[in-house]
Amino acid sequence: MSGRDHGPAAVSAYGLHVTRGKHMLLHDITFTVPRGVIVGLLGPSGCGKTTLLRSVLGIQPAAAGHVQVLGFPAGSPALCSRIGYVTQAPSVYPDLTVLENLHYFAAALGLRGWRRENAVVRVVKDVDLADYADKHVARLSGGQYSRVSLAVALLGAPELLVMDEPTVGLDPLVRRELWGVFRRLADEGTTLLVSSHVMDEADRCDRLLLMRGGRLLASARRDQVLCHTGCGSVEEAFMRLVTAAARAEAAPRPARADRAPGPLLTDVLPDQGRSSYFATKARL
Repeated sequence: MSGRDHGPAAVSAYGLHVTRGKHMLLHDITFTVPRGVIVGLLGPSGCGKTTLLRSVLGIQPAAAGHVQVLGFPAGSPALCSRIGYVTQAPSVYPDLTVLENLHYFAAALGLRGWRRENAVVRVVKDVDLADYADKHVARLSGGQYSRVSLAVALLGAPELLVMDEPTVGLDPLVRRELWGVFRRLADEGTTLLVSSHVMDEADRCDRLLLMRGGRLLASARRDQVLCHTGCGSVEEAFMRLVTAAARAEAAPRPARADRAPGPLLTDVLPDQGRSSYFATKARL
């Protein structure tokens, strides 16, 4: 793990609350992600993973709190070319070839001439699509389809890559190949925030964000999660944290306590974002 520990954290969230109507989707989410690591955002379907990723991207309004990305408030125009996003559903055109898709999205990013050609050649090599470059996306397998979506997200050489369940539904061999690509990107300095409901994918991550019911149960390295819970697997550790959270919620709290309990496990990271947030906001 190389890591980029200089400069602002890749992502910092403070007291984030997201609501939809009368329903609370995210409850008091606070965490920090250093640079150059793979962070696994893990939890069951419907626990708020996609909502949290959308908050990081700045496309999900918050009822309270804020998110800072690469030193800027989430959603700032300055971040447009510095973040890549892979959605759950592949967002490429099936009636175009792989190369036609890549040229189209490169042009949408504002890349022209040799810069566009270089970007397309680079991502085709990065995700091993050379043998499929002239094929229509509709004729590709699920794994190849996912590679095209990943290639599009990498066109701008993003510092932060946000991926919403990119390996769900793929066979084990394809998943392993994609995680090999993710590891190489992290080793080269990219920060990856990857969501999944498959707990065994935690073994491939440097850090974990464990969620349930819109609440963050843990924000720590994988080895810290296992050590803290005394478990041999992340799935077992997750269940133990869920049980502990249920007990904490059931325990009586002071009458004036109006905040949900924070993560049951969070390691201490240098808070690179909080002190600079308001200064950065003032400059925008």
